[in-house]
Amino acid sequence: MTSSPVTERRSTPAGPPQRFGAAQKRGRRLGRMLRTYWHLQDPSEEQLALIGERMMQRDEPAAALVRAMRLPEGDENRVSMRDFHTALAHGVPDCAPQALRDFFATVENTPDWVDLDLCNRGAAVNRSFGRNASDVLLQLGLIGGYRFGGPVDLLAETGGLRANTAKRRIGETQTWAIAVAEHDGMRRFGEGWKLTVHVRLMHALVNDNFERNGRWDIAKWGLPINQADLAGTLDLFSGALLMGVRALGVPVNKQDSAALMHLWKYVGWLIGVDDDWLFDDERDQHQLSYNILVSQGDVTEAGAQLSNAIVDVQRDLAYKHVPALASRYERERLLSMLEGFLGPRSMRDLRLPQRPPWAFAAAWARNTVNYRIVGRTPLRRPYYEWLGRRARDLAMYRHFGSDDAEIGKLPV
Repeated sequence: MTSSPVTERRSTPAGPPQRFGAAQKRGRRLGRMLRTYWHLQDPSEEQLALIGERMMQRDEPAAALVRAMRLPEGDENRVSMRDFHTALAHGVPDCAPQALRDFFATVENTPDWVDLDLCNRGAAVNRSFGRNASDVLLQLGLIGGYRFGGPVDLLAETGGLRANTAKRRIGETQTWAIAVAEHDGMRRFGEGWKLTVHVRLMHALVNDNFERNGRWDIAKWGLPINQADLAGTLDLFSGALLMGVRALGVPVNKQDSAALMHLWKYVGWLIGVDDDWLFDDERDQHQLSYNILVSQGDVTEAGAQLSNAIVDVQRDLAYKHVPALASRYERERLLSMLEGFLGPRSMRDLRLPQRPPWAFAAAWARNTVNYRIVGRTPLRRPYYEWLGRRARDLAMYRHFGSDDAEIGKLPV
C-alpha cells in the first residue's frame, strides 16, 4: 500500500494571530524592570513582525515525522511509536522508514558550536541552585507565563485545569529539567538528550492534533505550539532562571551564566527553536524575552484557573512528615513567593490570594548561608552537588511519591 508523501505541509492563515500585540502597554509594564536592569532596546517593527510570523510557524521536521505516524497500518512509509522509541534508545536501524531516518538525521546532526564540556559545567551550575531552580521555574516561569493568553489556553484544552493533571505535568516538567541538568545528560544517549527529543515529538503530536480537531482557533491564537511560544518557553529555563535565582539572593558570575546559557542553547536547538533565537549571551536572551513580552496578548480566564489549580494542588503532593501541616505551609509559601516575583497587580490578574512576601526573606537567609558562607569554603563543590540531589529527590517524591518519575507517554 502506498500513500501521499509525508512531506506536505498544512496551510495556515496568513498574517499574525489576533492575540499578537493585543496588550503592548501591559507587556511593556510587566517588562519594565527587565528592560531597565539590562538596558534593553524597544523592539523594532521588524523584530515584532518576525514574532508575529513565527506564531504561525510549526516545527516542520517533527511535523513530517508525525504525518508519517498518521499513515495507515501496512503503509511502508508509516512510523510506529515503537520505531521511534527504538531509534531513541538504540539508534536508527538502516531499515527504518525514511521519515524516521530524516528526523533523527536532523537531531543527531549536532552543530559544531556545541561544547559538551561546557554543557556539563552549565548542568553543574543548574544543580548548584538546588531548590531555588524549581521555585523559579514554577513561580516566575510557569505561573508567571499564565499572565498571557495562548499557551495557557492550550493547556486548558488538554486538561491542565484538573488537579491530578496539573500535579503530574509539573512533575514531568521537573523530570525533564532534572535530566537535562545531569552530568553528560545531553550526550546522544544521555537521559536529558532522549527526553528532549521525546518532548519535541510530544509537542508535534499536540500541535498536529489541535490543528486537525477543530477545537483550536488558529486565527486567534496562532498555531497551538509555535516557534515564538517555544522560544519564549526556552527562556524560562535560561534567562528567567538566572534572573530569578539572583532575585532570591544566589550570586551568579559571568562564567556560570555563560555555561548555563550554553547548555540551554543546545537544548533549544534540539527541541526545535529557530537558530537565530538561540543565544550564548544572557543579555541577548533577555532582549528577545522583552520583545516577546511586548507582542503578547492579555490575561485570559484560563490563566487564572490554571494558576489557582497549581496553588491548590500543593495540598495533594506527597509529604513525608506531618503532611497536613506541610501541605498548608507549602501552599502559603508558594503564594508568598508569587507575590514577590509577580507583584500585587499580577496576583490580582490571576485572581490569586495575596500574601506578604515573607518567603523571599526566608530564601535570602537560606541562600546567604548556602552561597555566601558555605560557598566560600572548600566544601563548596560537594555541598552544591548535595543541594542539587536533595532538590531533585524532594521534587520527585512530592510529585510522584513512590511511583517512577516519567515524561508523559506518546500515543498517536
